[in-house]
Amino acid sequence: MHLASFKQLQALLLVARHESVSRAAEALHVTQPAVSLQLRMLEEAAGTPLTRKVGRGIQLTAAGEVMLGYAERILRLWGEATDEVAALKGVISGTLRIGAITTAEYLLPPMLVRFTTERPDVRIKLQVGNRNEIVNMLGKHEIDLAIMGTPPRELRTNAARFARHPMAFIASPTHPLMKKKQVTLADIMEANLLVRERGSGTRTAIERLFKESGYPLRIGSELSSNEAIKRMVVAGLGIAFLSVHACTLEFEAGLVQMLPMAENPLEADWYVMHLSDQHIPTVAAAFQDFVIEHGQEAVRRQLAPFLRDVAKHRPQKKSRREPAPSR
Repeated sequence: MHLASFKQLQALLLVARHESVSRAAEALHVTQPAVSLQLRMLEEAAGTPLTRKVGRGIQLTAAGEVMLGYAERILRLWGEATDEVAALKGVISGTLRIGAITTAEYLLPPMLVRFTTERPDVRIKLQVGNRNEIVNMLGKHEIDLAIMGTPPRELRTNAARFARHPMAFIASPTHPLMKKKQVTLADIMEANLLVRERGSGTRTAIERLFKESGYPLRIGSELSSNEAIKRMVVAGLGIAFLSVHACTLEFEAGLVQMLPMAENPLEADWYVMHLSDQHIPTVAAAFQDFVIEHGQEAVRRQLAPFLRDVAKHRPQKKSRREPAPSR
């Protein structure tokens, strides 16, 4: 196999992404013949066809799929190399590849804005998904950092706790349980409890809560997004257990309220982590340090007015835990 150039690898990458030579040319700001020439030269270097026409589009051959995987890795490594050299000069640059569970998407943007404002050469590639999706991305090296609750057992990670955040049972102000002086988990069991899907951090948290309290978890409805759950809660169709970060706008508008429970909200941990056997780019290491230093401050600043109001109206904790129901 003859040597290939970065231009040829980039042409293959964009043709594969857009399934079109013309759209790849637009992305590269060059002419269509220029992209076709780079592809032809790469095929000559590989000694085999890498693409084929399918209708009006272009698809990769089996050899093209293999070459694409290596092209992505080579180009990423070259990008990391240039970023590391820039870091030696005191400039933090490159692409921050980070994944966050859905709940963290409400917390992360302010920190990303502050981090990149102070480092204008940094680009962001943010992936948001449920816990299982983010764990899979981390394991496949699609992201360098992950932000979630409990670190995954299925991967070896270096995880650092950077903040505690509140999670709460919420309901519409008109929900019957809002009329009670103090709601218990026994009351929650009899309500239409709306929960996230299996694999989400929120679902894991509420399952752990009920298990530790000795109560069976009775699910009313299972939904795959926080937004869908909030809309159902606002409509009075049930109660939910969500991160307070996910509900700040609804709280401010008076659309939802916390249920009057002695231990509502509950606090959970946020972790930032990376694979323990993988060297992370300088930009990722810099953001990890930034999150550890400023994460708790960001949580406190976002929620301080709301939590002060909650403290005024929350019932006092009982001296001992309520007994679990007989089985």
